[in-house]
Amino acid sequence: MELQTIKQHLTPFYLYDTELLKKTLSIAKKEADHYKYIVHYAMKANSNDRIMELIHSMGFGIDSVSGNEIKRALQIGFKASDITFAGVGKTDDEIKLGIEKEVFSFNVESIPELEIINTMAIRLGKIASIALRINPNIDANTHSYITTGTEENKFGINIWEMDEIFELLPKFIGVKLIGLHFHIGSQITDMNVFKNLCLRVNQIQEIFIANQIIVENINVGGGLGINYHEPDLEPIADFKSYFAVFKRFLDLRPNQKLHFELGRSLVAPCGNLISKVLYIKKGAAKQFAIIDASMTDLLRPALYQSFHYINALYNVSAKTEKYDVVGPVCESTDIFRKAVDLPKLQRGDYIAIRSVGAYGQVMSSNYNLRDKAGEIYVD
Repeated sequence: MELQTIKQHLTPFYLYDTELLKKTLSIAKKEADHYKYIVHYAMKANSNDRIMELIHSMGFGIDSVSGNEIKRALQIGFKASDITFAGVGKTDDEIKLGIEKEVFSFNVESIPELEIINTMAIRLGKIASIALRINPNIDANTHSYITTGTEENKFGINIWEMDEIFELLPKFIGVKLIGLHFHIGSQITDMNVFKNLCLRVNQIQEIFIANQIIVENINVGGGLGINYHEPDLEPIADFKSYFAVFKRFLDLRPNQKLHFELGRSLVAPCGNLISKVLYIKKGAAKQFAIIDASMTDLLRPALYQSFHYINALYNVSAKTEKYDVVGPVCESTDIFRKAVDLPKLQRGDYIAIRSVGAYGQVMSSNYNLRDKAGEIYVD
């Protein structure tokens, strides 16, 4: 995007590269289709209509974690039969919606939830399809805030609860068990972690088979990471290696279908947060580049110290300096990165914070009564 075009838009704003998004979706779909795998887009990553429409046009399903996400997906045109409904704290109204719309499956996270879904389905005269989310107790070796597959996390049913599950299922006439679901965390780039998940799923499948249960679907969640540090070097995640790991190490039974719930790896690279430098402030031992974007536009760095590549736009200065790139919100955590090497900045310069297509705009807020940033889509 040319500088004159940038200047026509009020900063900060999200800039989405739809050409990169289309290419990413196409490669992911091709690699999944090679093994006849089914991919549900985790729409919590980004629920913009334009992005959702592109994902729908490519033939992906949906992974939802709220009733409103189900409603949005249906409005975009996704079929209820392609929507999984996850979440550790589904409300009664959300469960009712999922049952009435006949979503593909509820990813059930606890025995109490299973009981409620069964009771409500019977009351509505329906049978709800469910997948049991099993906690495999695997460390994803990622940030503790985005790890979901250990016994210390709130997610999923623990292995030691299986005997109770096996006792209850035959008594519950309002639910039909169609699958097993697993998700161990996010931003995983070590393929050995997914190998370990496969081996653990194989063990858990044997437990179910010993109880005369073979489900139709195995859902291994998502979690594939992207290259935040060098977004231009690796703009598209390694979907080929990712899906190949599951083909090699996961023992599917005849006619079992394998499902994935990818979010970040599909949409994160296509998004950029464009911001303008407000002030350069000298400190005792450092200097700050105060920009007009803040944690209200991109929460991840403040929430769990995530890394985002930052580059200056249209700045040809040969001299570089170190800056703490910070926002204007009245919180000490409103910091995007510390000690960033950038061309010598001055008031009015533009910068791009990269790889914000996932968990960027969707997590934005009006804290400090700040206006929400707009979005621009470019090919």
